[in-house]
Amino acid sequence: MKTVNVHEAKTNLSKLLERAHRGEEIVIAKNGTPFARLVPLAAPDRRTPGLVDCVIDDAFFEPLPDDELEAWER
Repeated sequence: MKTVNVHEAKTNLSKLLERAHRGEEIVIAKNGTPFARLVPLAAPDRRTPGLVDCVIDDAFFEPLPDDELEAWER
């Protein structure tokens, strides 16, 4: 874990972000007091379309009955 002061963090932010992205934890200190931590974000889950095989009933595409349409328009 590396600690840097605010001035160094402002000057080298891009480099520090790259280091954090690679897994390093960086603490930013103000007057020697730790204030914040740069850590890598967890990679978002990748969704792959088409993994679930589902069948849509033909009734899904039928118009709604009048009483249900009226309920949506209130």
